[in-house]
Amino acid sequence: MSAEDNKLQGDWNYPTSVYFGVGRISRLPETCRSLNISHPLLVTDTGLLTQDFILKSLETNAEAGLECRLFSKVKSNPTGKNIDEGVNAYHEAGCDGVIAMGGGSALDAGKAIALMVGQDRPIWDFEDVGENWLRVKPEAIAPTIAIPTTAGTGSEVGRAAVILDTSCQIKKIIFHPKMLPEVVIADPALTRSLPAHLTAATGLDAFVHLLEAYCTPGFHPMAEGIALEGMRLVKENLLRAFEAGQDLSARAYMMSASLMGAVAFQKGLGAVHALAHPLGAVFDKHHGLLNAILLPYVLRRNRPAIEKKMKRAAIYIGLSDASFEVFYDWILSLRKTLQIPETLQDIGITASERDRIGQMAFDDPSASGNPISFTAEDYAAIFENAVMGKGL
Repeated sequence: MSAEDNKLQGDWNYPTSVYFGVGRISRLPETCRSLNISHPLLVTDTGLLTQDFILKSLETNAEAGLECRLFSKVKSNPTGKNIDEGVNAYHEAGCDGVIAMGGGSALDAGKAIALMVGQDRPIWDFEDVGENWLRVKPEAIAPTIAIPTTAGTGSEVGRAAVILDTSCQIKKIIFHPKMLPEVVIADPALTRSLPAHLTAATGLDAFVHLLEAYCTPGFHPMAEGIALEGMRLVKENLLRAFEAGQDLSARAYMMSASLMGAVAFQKGLGAVHALAHPLGAVFDKHHGLLNAILLPYVLRRNRPAIEKKMKRAAIYIGLSDASFEVFYDWILSLRKTLQIPETLQDIGITASERDRIGQMAFDDPSASGNPISFTAEDYAAIFENAVMGKGL
């Protein structure tokens, strides 16, 4: 670890306890003990099972006398069935806490499992609609430690989980304030093995969180300030992380930007997410990649409402000119360098579900945060453009 890497460490308490820095994964056993966890359920996804950090975490916990049960039946778009199976595994092993370790899918699944282990209602009763969260028995939520292994979703500092209801092919946001993990261990070294294409997709996922939070209407100067600085960190570090995956400084700044995105989007999200959620549910595609493809199509349609903000953002992140076009062209150039497909058609999505996707996007909770109130037909048209590559 270089002297520069050593500087990028800290113990933060915003919005929860965060142990940030290279090597902080070593604090996992003591963190479990601090939360009175002796039999944790480690929730991850199948793709990470062979990673050294998973095996090392299990070994370290065992050496510390912690009986750790592994659960990895988590899809890239986690389903209600995944959560039910995780709850069963928790009870069968007599667990008393959850370690959620991985990308957004594992983190969301881990938080949802921790929520559900003590509830007597189905998970869909806690969808983030109205005051459904008051139905939760908060004292029955298991203590949770979140350990991100990507720099994208920021789910480790979120109070919700996005879970797919397969019965209706709709992604639903499950929410309760106590779903916020008690402790986050954010170790940038865990992201070094992330392939370049996932570094790109998850990094742009973080960027979309930051940009949509910045652009959504409403008064929240703190969120806007965090969003601007997060976008600057992405601009200065995502390409470095993409091209040189072992660059721990770039990885650390991207992990920080990811955290910042999830904090900022308490202000709201927008049309990119309103479309990405149903597309992920219907076509089972990677959420970050969907956001990355959709972004310029939505930016172009939002231009009348966000042009002034884009000028300010262009100045802050260090672009050559304060204009919407310069910011927009930079997005297109960044996507190309990161080898992000230009269209949804490039990843196997057709416009056959045009009207259905338009209505689902209109109904998605994220739509309420968009700077322009699009109709279902507007969303359908943006979706069709993104499939065919029109309007860039």
